[in-house]
Amino acid sequence: MTIRHVVAWKLTAEDPDTRAAQAAEVARRLTGLVGVVPSIRSLSAGPNAAYAHQNVDVAVVIDFDDVQGLDDYQTHPAHQEVAAYIRSVVGDRMAVDFEV
Repeated sequence: MTIRHVVAWKLTAEDPDTRAAQAAEVARRLTGLVGVVPSIRSLSAGPNAAYAHQNVDVAVVIDFDDVQGLDDYQTHPAHQEVAAYIRSVVGDRMAVDFEV
């Protein structure tokens, strides 16, 4: 059973250029976890590319072998470091984990 972890964030920055830079940085830091967190099987992250007025600013999709892999990711020190940055720029978060 593969677990797909999907998270999307709305950033707090009012300035569009600042928001775009922060969204790109979130995606860059998340992508940097590939090869660092062993339980990640695949990861795709990026800033929103269309309809900025109605969409969130950045999202990630990560696949794990199982829920234990997701748990290992959540507690991994590298993820915790990235999550600290994300929390510093995010106003709202939505997530879902489902089987694929």
